[in-house]
Amino acid sequence: MPRVIVAGGGLAGMAAAAALGQSGFDVDLIESRPFLGGRATSYPLVGDEVVGDEGPEVIDNCQHILLRCCVNLLDLYRRLGVSHQVTFHREFFFIEPGGRVSTFQAGPLPAPLHFTGSFLSMGCLPLADKFGIARALSAIRRERHRKDLDTITMLDWLRQHRQTPIAIERFWRQILVSAINEELDRMAASHGIQVFWLGFLSSSDAYEMGVPAIPLGCLYDAAAWSNLPNVRVHLRTPVALIEATTVEAGSRQWSADAVICALPFERVPAIIPSLNLDLRGWDHSPITGIHLWFDRPVTDLPHGTFLDRTIQWFFNKSEGRYIQLVVSASRSLLETPRQEVIDLACRELAEFLPAVKGATLLKAHVVKEVRATFSATPGLERRRPPQTTAIPNLFLAGDWTRSGWPATMEGAVRSGYLAAEAAAAALGAPARFLLPDIA
Repeated sequence: MPRVIVAGGGLAGMAAAAALGQSGFDVDLIESRPFLGGRATSYPLVGDEVVGDEGPEVIDNCQHILLRCCVNLLDLYRRLGVSHQVTFHREFFFIEPGGRVSTFQAGPLPAPLHFTGSFLSMGCLPLADKFGIARALSAIRRERHRKDLDTITMLDWLRQHRQTPIAIERFWRQILVSAINEELDRMAASHGIQVFWLGFLSSSDAYEMGVPAIPLGCLYDAAAWSNLPNVRVHLRTPVALIEATTVEAGSRQWSADAVICALPFERVPAIIPSLNLDLRGWDHSPITGIHLWFDRPVTDLPHGTFLDRTIQWFFNKSEGRYIQLVVSASRSLLETPRQEVIDLACRELAEFLPAVKGATLLKAHVVKEVRATFSATPGLERRRPPQTTAIPNLFLAGDWTRSGWPATMEGAVRSGYLAAEAAAAALGAPARFLLPDIA
């Protein structure tokens, strides 16, 4: 079978390599770092501020979750033999300052009415806002194909549908900013509408949240790739230049029948200068992850979203003692010193989880992913490049390419599958890898 080089070992590159490898193609997967996963990976911590009595921790750079509607990401996990390592949760916990918890989960009614019972019982929202939100959710079913959704912000759309500041802040923002990694006044409405349609309205279980039960890096380790003998993984091999189907990487030159570039968008112009990729107006949106280890359990909840504060989500990583906090679109924290971020996190955490007040913080770590995703602003969708290029047998992959999804793990895998399909077709062995969205 033909040989394909995949440059970049993030989710997009891994998806392309796994799909082609299982179809019999000879694949070299090249990654500059000593591990796979790109922005969705894990690593051991070192340094006095993070090493306790039990030695260094292995942490995810940031908590990454998926929904059941992420069918292609789940398919990649199946290909790697690790789908059983994802634990799904049916409940979302909305927590107010003071600790009151509202539970959001599906009931016995069919979609799209499956949330009716729990939604009506959520104490964090006034009754009038619940009816207003319900009307807006109904409008999503009617308007999800509106032609102008990529030209307005999600905040514009919400205001068109008379959503109150409370409804916007306590419901829409809590879900969408984390899902798209962008603020509502910068996010194209098309992305927000898609999240709610596929994740919350299309079927009664699509919203269920999957959390990997092991560190992210373990999902893609050598054991996972042992099931794919046609794929050779080359770590610590930075790519310097791609010219058609020739790749300069790791002080040597590689040649293949086709090349898939799955590198971050900001690197592509320098790596493939002949592509003349126009990235004017593209920007990044950051994510901040805050890891806190306490001397005692501070919660028995598996996760929760915090209302009205900077910290958006928490995840219980180890019996209530190790808590990971997430702030998406975290521009306000980029210039904040590490200790101030930790102090802010502990102060806010104590407002929601009262047990924190009696616990001692043993160690902490802050991860600022400055280039976590591209900023999904209005008008950008039509400028996302397809997987095919003007250069024969050279293809693009990455959550920034045109995948049909925003910059998520699912979007990255979709782009990898689409690039693999394009490469397979160009090499005379057409195949289908992309799974359709849930109906």
